[in-house]
Order: sequence, then C-alpha cells, then structure tokens
Amino acid sequence: RGILGWREVGTMKIVIMGGGVIGVTGAYFLARDGHEVTVLDRQPVPANETSFANAGLVAPGHSYAWASPQAPMIMLRSLWRDGQSLRLKPKFDPHMWLWCLKFLGQCTTERARINTTRKLGLCVYSQKLLHGVVQHTNVAYDRRAKGCIYLYRTPAALEKGVLKTKILADSGQQFEVVDGGRAAEIDPIFAPVKDKFAGGIYCPTDESGDVNMFTRGLAEFCRRELGVSFEMDTTIRGIDVAGGRVERIVTDKGDFTADHYVLSLGSYSPFVARKIGINLPIYPVKGYSLTLPVGPQHEAPNLGGVDEENLVAFTRMGDRLRLTATAEFSGYDTTHEPSDFAAMLAAARDMFPNGGDYSRPTYWAGLRPMTPEGTPIFGYGRYDNLFMNTGHGHMGWTMSCGAGQITADLIAGRQAQIDLAGMMMQS
Repeated sequence: RGILGWREVGTMKIVIMGGGVIGVTGAYFLARDGHEVTVLDRQPVPANETSFANAGLVAPGHSYAWASPQAPMIMLRSLWRDGQSLRLKPKFDPHMWLWCLKFLGQCTTERARINTTRKLGLCVYSQKLLHGVVQHTNVAYDRRAKGCIYLYRTPAALEKGVLKTKILADSGQQFEVVDGGRAAEIDPIFAPVKDKFAGGIYCPTDESGDVNMFTRGLAEFCRRELGVSFEMDTTIRGIDVAGGRVERIVTDKGDFTADHYVLSLGSYSPFVARKIGINLPIYPVKGYSLTLPVGPQHEAPNLGGVDEENLVAFTRMGDRLRLTATAEFSGYDTTHEPSDFAAMLAAARDMFPNGGDYSRPTYWAGLRPMTPEGTPIFGYGRYDNLFMNTGHGHMGWTMSCGAGQITADLIAGRQAQIDLAGMMMQS
C-alpha cells in the first residue's frame, strides 16, 4: 500500500528490537512503507529508558563531535577534578577500555571536523523529517520552535564558542552571536541576569520538545493508524541465526520471526549483537536530569539552551522545566542521589531564580549509546536481514526521524537521501 504518495514497496514482516524514540520512529517509517511491523521492548511502555527524560533539545546547531583534541585532557582531569564536561570513572571492563582507545583515535582536529560535519548533516535532515511526521500525525510533545541559545559567562569562553561554530557555519548552519542585551530581547527571562553572561550563540532553527511524550504519542499513532504491534514487557533472550541470516528472536514471551530485523536497543545493542558474533563500538555515557514543576507564579525560560560553562542544558516543557548535565563514562550504572544534582541546581537558580518549584525536583539518570565518532550505525553486516539503527549518542532525539527514514530506505533497497559515509555497518 502507498500512504500519502510514498513509494509503494513489497510488504514484509519486520521486527524492531527496542521501543525508544529510535525504535518507534523506525516503526513509523517502515509501517508507512506498508510493512507489517512488530516492536519488542522489555519495558512496560515505550520510551522508558534513554528516551524517558533527556534534555529535549532538537539541536543541529549543537551537533559537535565529543571526540576532539581537547577531550583526552578533559577526561584525564576528571579523575581528580569535578566539573569536567567529560567525566571518566574507570571500571574493570575491557569493553570500556577498547571503546576509549577508539575514542582517542577520533580526537584529532581533522576527525573532529569530519565527525561534526556528518552529525550536522544527519541532524538537519532529521529535523526536516520531524516536521513532516508532526504534520502527518498531529502528535503533541510540548514543542517550542523559537530557537535555542548557548550562553557563555566569560569573554574568553564566548570567543572559543564562536570559533567552534565555524565547522557548522561552513556547512550552512545559521548562528547569531549575541550579547547579554540581545539575549534578553530574544527571551526576556534573561533581562534580570544579562550581566552574568558575556554573551551567547543563538541558533534560530533549533527547537525543543519532550521526547518521551513524542515517542509515546507516535507509538499510539503507529498502533492505531498503521497497525504496528507493540510487544512490551518482552525481554530478548537471544537470536537464532543460520546461513548468514537471522531466523528468529528468542524472548521470554516466545519466538518472533520476520523477513527483516532491526536492532535499536541503544546502549544495550552490544549485548544482543555479541551473542551472534557482532562487536558494536557502542558504550554508554551516563547523563543526569531533573525536572521542576512550573506554575503561573514562576518565570521559566521560553526557549531551550545551554549554560556552556556550567554544562547545564535547560528546556521548558509546558508546565515543567527540564535541566540536564554531565557526560559520565561509568558503565551501565544508572543509580543517582540528590547530591549528584547539586551543581546543576545551583547553576539553574543562578540563571532562573524563579524558574520553577525548586523544592519539588524529580531526579533521573540515563545512558546515551555513544560510538567513538558520535555518529550512529546503519545497515547490515554479516547477516543480510539484520539491520542496525543504533548508537545515536546524545542526539538520538534530534537524529531519530532521519534514522527511521534511512532504515526504511535501506530495507526497501532505496538510496538514502543523505551521505552515510562513516555510518554504515562494517561486516
């Protein structure tokens, strides 16, 4: 069947492993191609892990590669100094050290430029597709499309930030360098605190929204309108393979068979892949977030952004203010305690003294599935019916719709609409 003029392809059965924003957007685009799609996830509802409470920024204007010439020293200093943008907590885990070696291999000026440019291309493409998905589905997710602002407290930091934008600007991304007064014009919430900032970088095309609300709303649309089956509370036990193909997915709720399979399990994709001899260069990077209630008496920001020197992102989501911080290499630990959020709260109070109800924070920590390059993995390797759509790192929300369309194109045998150099699965 063809939907809204999309190219008709032969109907196939497809099983997607993973019910986060990547799995659900993949299901949407595959179902729109006319396929019979089933999504498997161990959680009771979609978007209950990495897609639960992230920063909410849809931000091509902030799509820098984490691997850079400065990153190794930042990680090294984090062993004895707090407040580093990348924080390393060593584990007796060979997968961590192997990943770190590959990450260090990407920490050159040239590799940072290549990886950032590739991330930007995918993010811009994906944002355009997100707008089409929203138009088609009318999914609500507390969207704010007023741009995002990236603030710097010192002139030296602002100068470095402006220099950093050159890679993105050379590829066509729009920016405006602003002082405190202009920042207050863009969002009056900054008027009382404008003297605390040397200035910022405003990206008018960036936006924000609640990825959890979006994913669950899209999943419901897929179920109701496109016939997608969601098998929740279903834990994958293994994969049976033979003759270079996947034959079935073995779960605690029985076996699932299909013509094609898609691996979208985020940070947990390597566990499943290793069972069939595939080593994915993905490792979790822990992030922390807190959410504050916002009432009529509060003065919360009207657009999303980042306090760059305190490394705190902020996003207004309806009657909530989301704050996020930290990139911590600490394995698969998602535990947290209130003290982990103290610096984040202090920075937020400094920016937004009446931004929300600071007495009622909701805490959360989740895992970003990072590749050393910062770009995701697509396509298939040694099994020609097992497709990868995983490893989107800290920009899974921004990349999700583009990743879903790319996966649908590859399964249909169509050429992707963007260059996938460096992002295709290696056999």
